[in-house]
Amino acid sequence: MNFIGDFTGKVVLITGAARGIGRETARQFAACGARLALHYRSSRTEAEAAHASLDGQSHALFQADLTSPAEAARLVEEVLAEMGRIDVLVNNAAVFELHRIAEVGYEEWQSAWRRTIDANLIGAANLIYCTSQHMIAQRSGRIINISSRGAFRGEPEAPAYGASKAALNAMSQSLAQALAPHNVFVYVIAPGFVDTERVAWKVHGPQGDAIREQSPLGRVARPEEVARTALFLASEGTDFLTGCIVDVNGASYLRT
Repeated sequence: MNFIGDFTGKVVLITGAARGIGRETARQFAACGARLALHYRSSRTEAEAAHASLDGQSHALFQADLTSPAEAARLVEEVLAEMGRIDVLVNNAAVFELHRIAEVGYEEWQSAWRRTIDANLIGAANLIYCTSQHMIAQRSGRIINISSRGAFRGEPEAPAYGASKAALNAMSQSLAQALAPHNVFVYVIAPGFVDTERVAWKVHGPQGDAIREQSPLGRVARPEEVARTALFLASEGTDFLTGCIVDVNGASYLRT
């Protein structure tokens, strides 16, 4: 049985779609017939390359800084105006910024927290609000938030990142309860290390062997493995999984 659905006629909005998990998720949705709204903040060239790599037609690029509430609302308005509907939202855009508490100054500490929370939590919350108003009206929709193993395991070098993802998890579960009566379902994917451009400096650097050894599989995740999980959750028949947090970390961290 094929558990990945046919998304023909569906519109999928993916944030942070220029590279990494977002780009691969877009490719897999497009291969299953979806029309993609690809969001990017500043990487126009990479976003255009991601767009050009997609199967099918009628995909579109949209620029927005999601730390701005006005731009988050504008993004949703523009996607609806051009594509007519939004069936799936994948909240993938995020920032990761080192701010070791024993090394940074107080102003740098505050700035790192503000930038991270604004991008990873508040931006996602605003986009969910704006998108869910449309989904409530059409009586259908699926929201998939990309979290992190760091929400559970900790991020000692970037505590704001871990905190933002833990808050994203809690928000997702609250909204799963709030939106289920409207036939709108909310899911979370919590990857460990994924072999993307953002963490290449760690995965392929001096720490690479130790990172790979965290999993009994002896490797980190591939972007397509996270993307495939997103497609499964967005498929029909997963309604009763709403509110779930799916770990994609190769048993590198096991929650109880």
